[in-house]
This record gives sequence, C-alpha cells and structure tokens, in this order.
Amino acid sequence: MDAIKRSLILDQDDINRKIERISYEILEQNDGEQEIILAGIRQKGFVFAQRLESYLRQTANFSIILTDLQLQKHNPVVSEILMGIDPSSVNNKVVIVCDDVANTGKTLLYAMKPFLDFAPKRIQIAVLIDRQHKIYPVSPDFVGLSLSTNMQEHITVEIGTGMEEAVYLS
Repeated sequence: MDAIKRSLILDQDDINRKIERISYEILEQNDGEQEIILAGIRQKGFVFAQRLESYLRQTANFSIILTDLQLQKHNPVVSEILMGIDPSSVNNKVVIVCDDVANTGKTLLYAMKPFLDFAPKRIQIAVLIDRQHKIYPVSPDFVGLSLSTNMQEHITVEIGTGMEEAVYLS
C-alpha cells in the first residue's frame, strides 16, 4: 500500500510567526475598541483562537473574551451551534470567528449564524490557512497563509495536539 505523501507547508516557527502577524493585524483593524470576542471553532479553530488571544493580551488596549463554537464541521446544517458565552453578550462588540482552515466557506458561514440574531458591531474572520475554494460568500479578514490547491488535495493542521505543530499538504 502506498503511503500518502505529505509536504510540509508550515513548521512550528512559521505557525507562530503567522499567528503573531495576524494578532498585529487584529490590533490595527480594531484600534479604539473596548472589547473584542474571539470565537474559535472547535477543536483546532479554538486552539488557534487561544494562541491569538495570548499574543493579543501582550499589547492590546482592549479586553478580550475567548469562547468556543461547537458545530459539526462536515454537516453544520443539522447541528445546533453551541457557544461558551451568552449570545446576547455580542451586542455592539467586534466578533472574530477563528478557524484553522477556510475551504468552501460553509463552516465559517454557519459559525457566524448565532451572532446574527443579535447586533454585533462587526464580524470578522481569522484563519491560519485559506484554501480559496469558496462556494459560499465568506472571505477571511485575517489570513496566515493563502494556498491555491485543487479539491483533491488535503490540508492537515497539527496544532494543539501535543505533537510537533505543522501544516501539511497531501
């Protein structure tokens, strides 16, 4: 049996640099805010949000609320979207939805849904990898790395797993 060939796209140092750069972009675009909400899509999107929070806390002049979003990534239509904060707490606040990879935009679109019932000041999207295969009208505001891949290729993000952190293309 042939082993799946994986190409290293980002190593641990690269990932850290990308997340740090995204945190600076978030600071620049949200200057003057009192509070922002980082909402990470479980599992790896939440780890990504935690890492962003860590960098932001070093220099941000606003408070940060970190929460997780739980939904079925492969079939978000049938799943209830759960979050760790009261959805009404997003009123007049900036919400940044975080995920490891943006592919078609479907998961990110559904992840924004619970916030739309309230009145956030702005919803932004941060992703470590953007694959640019959008089927849905979703465009990340903050991107670590943008990759042009075909639909048969797969991106694997190893982050927060206890293993060496990396991003692979297979």
